[in-house]
This record gives sequence, C-alpha cells and structure tokens, in this order.
Amino acid sequence: MIQSVVRAAQILKALGGDTPRLGVTELAERVGLAKGTVHGLLRTLEDEGLVEQDPGTGKYQLGMEMFQLGNMVLENHALRGRSLFWADALANRTRQSARVGVLHGDHVVVVHHVFRPDDTVQILEVGASIPWNACALGKAIVAHLPPPPRRRLLDGSPRRLTGRTITDPDQLAEALDGVAAAGLAIEDQEAIVGEAGIAAPVFDGTGQVPGALGITGPVERLVPDGAAPDLLAAVRECARGLSRDLGARRLPRPD
Repeated sequence: MIQSVVRAAQILKALGGDTPRLGVTELAERVGLAKGTVHGLLRTLEDEGLVEQDPGTGKYQLGMEMFQLGNMVLENHALRGRSLFWADALANRTRQSARVGVLHGDHVVVVHHVFRPDDTVQILEVGASIPWNACALGKAIVAHLPPPPRRRLLDGSPRRLTGRTITDPDQLAEALDGVAAAGLAIEDQEAIVGEAGIAAPVFDGTGQVPGALGITGPVERLVPDGAAPDLLAAVRECARGLSRDLGARRLPRPD
C-alpha cells in the first residue's frame, strides 16, 4: 500500500463529506496528519485539478476534474447503462420519479434519476447518498444480501433521518425478511418527511444484487392507504425486466 496515495484519498474523501470546503488545519485534524503534509498533498492535488482553493477564504474543495471523473464512472457503470430504458418506462408508467441505486458502504448512492413527468420543479438526485435503512432502495438491496454482509449492516449503527426511520437491528431484520419475501421494499417518510418510496431488487447473471430500481414521491400519491397495487406491479415488473437485461435467468418469485 502506497502511503502517499492513501493520504491523498483520505483528503479527497474528507472534502467529499458533509463540509465541502475545508482549510488546511481542518483537513489535518480530520485525516490525522501534520499540517505540512496535508498542505503538500493539497498542492499536488490542486496541480492535477482534483481540488481547488477558494482565493477568498483559502479553503479547499473538490475540483472540476473530480466532477469529470465522477461522470465517467456513471457513464461506464453497467447497471446505470442498462437501467436507462427501464427507469424511463417506470417513470412514465407510474407518473412518479424513478431512481436506480447501488450500495456503497452503509449508504445507497443514486446512479440514475428520472424526473416525474410533470411540470413541477425537481432536483436531480444523481450522486445523492442515503443511509440504506432509510430508503426503499437500500432495503430492497440489503434484504437480498448474503447473511454476513447483511448482519454487518444491521450491527453498524443505522442512521436516523426522521422520526419514522427504523434503526433498531431486530426491527430492521424483521422488516428485511418481509422485503425478501415480497420482493419489494416500501419507505414511508423514513428519509424525508412527506415522501414515500417503493423499490425492488435488481439481479444480475450471477444471482447477485448489484442495485435496486424504484419510485419516489409524495406520501399521498404512493401510499395514501397502503401502497397502490398498480404501483407495486409496475416497480416489480420493471425491476425484473432490468434484471433480465443484466443476464438474470431465474428470478425469485415473491410470496
């Protein structure tokens, strides 16, 4: 392991956290390195366009080269590439916003987002990172993981975003068993108050679950008195179609 590369990666990850602009002293404290070492690494990263310094404050932030690299990751992401057709179809069929997510650590990262097909103002969520336990996408994925990684996530201090977010490991385990049996996950104001979601796992040719496909929208539209059967069917069918495109042959039948 090359120490300088590890340290540079730690700095980039720190700048990609909750505080996007940090000074040398702040970064040194966060990554546990001497200020001189951090300053030298920042100058090199700046020369490569990976970080930028604000001339007004002297603080650093991720550079545009990182933005371009992130776009390249998305463009070459197999699940995202195959999901374009199915996410569009799901949004048009349900008249709701459609999202595709992958598990990254204990969060789900949105790799594709299709706006709800209406004239309302919406924000592109590609790149958004959500605690796995607070969203339907995350629960749909984790419910179909092998026991060891699933247990690690359950024991890993799940985060609470609203008063309805489930964080108790035993309650989450019970909920995941229900998701695995139904083949669908539902969130009801667990990530954002007033917002709900429905998602289904996506399988590949090896039987693994590389991600999930689902919809999100206002509670009164998605789960006014429980999830609407037509929405459940649409999510399930589009996720199965995407799974077949990824090479899945035998898909589990929901109970």
